[in-house]
Amino acid sequence: MNSDLAAILGALRDNPENRACISEHWSQGRSVYGGIGAALAVTAMRKEVAAERSLRSLMISFVGPLLPGESQVRTQTPRQGGNVTQAAAEVVQDGQICLQALAAFGKPRQGLSVAVDHGFKPGRPAPDVPLREQDPKRMPGFLRYFDGHWMEGGTPYSGDAKNQITIWAAHRTDLTAFPDEAIVAIADIPPPVLLNRFTDTRAPSSSLSWSLEFVTPPEQINGRWFQLRFDLEWAAHGYTQQSGKIFTEEGKLAALSRQTMVYFQPRERSGRQS
Repeated sequence: MNSDLAAILGALRDNPENRACISEHWSQGRSVYGGIGAALAVTAMRKEVAAERSLRSLMISFVGPLLPGESQVRTQTPRQGGNVTQAAAEVVQDGQICLQALAAFGKPRQGLSVAVDHGFKPGRPAPDVPLREQDPKRMPGFLRYFDGHWMEGGTPYSGDAKNQITIWAAHRTDLTAFPDEAIVAIADIPPPVLLNRFTDTRAPSSSLSWSLEFVTPPEQINGRWFQLRFDLEWAAHGYTQQSGKIFTEEGKLAALSRQTMVYFQPRERSGRQS
């Protein structure tokens, strides 16, 4: 079973039944990495949309665990207008919906341009080291497929307790043929920022919903490196919200992210009874 993301997406693109196969190396807890599940949906939807319509927004609902192995993507196009195409997809496994996606693809139009300083922090790491190697005991295995460095804010379960994390990351495979999916698959790397408040790794978490807004058309982005800066917005009652900005290596804002996640407070370990 192939582990290379370009090969996985290429096989899906070429499969008339929109079938895909993901190896166990992409696992993250019970499910495979959410970014690759979302990328499958985008690849299947993109097959139904004209190339000149750029991906403008993507909304993901993580309905249930997507396990390693074979899955199928079902697509539909609710509306295709003169400028914008609305597409939908469901990633299905064993008859169960695991992920639902809605996307908007649109042509460029005349409009006002406003330059805003989003606080990009230069300083991409020089060595190409797998992101997971910095903290392999706390980092999920799928991060072996990304180069990068954790720049600011603690890794999960570090006890750092900061409200912002900054990560430089790059795909280790060539995704030139999949510019939309390259951003989607990398933008989901940051875990819940909240997890750096814990030291007990028995505090699992998972995403409920995720939205991406593409500021720069993905096909116009050159370079494989991205800076991911994510902020904790709120946490209460077992849910946490965070927002993020994804920059190109030149400092151009590529996309805006927002996620709702659930987390589980670890129970205190019971002491020995005499």
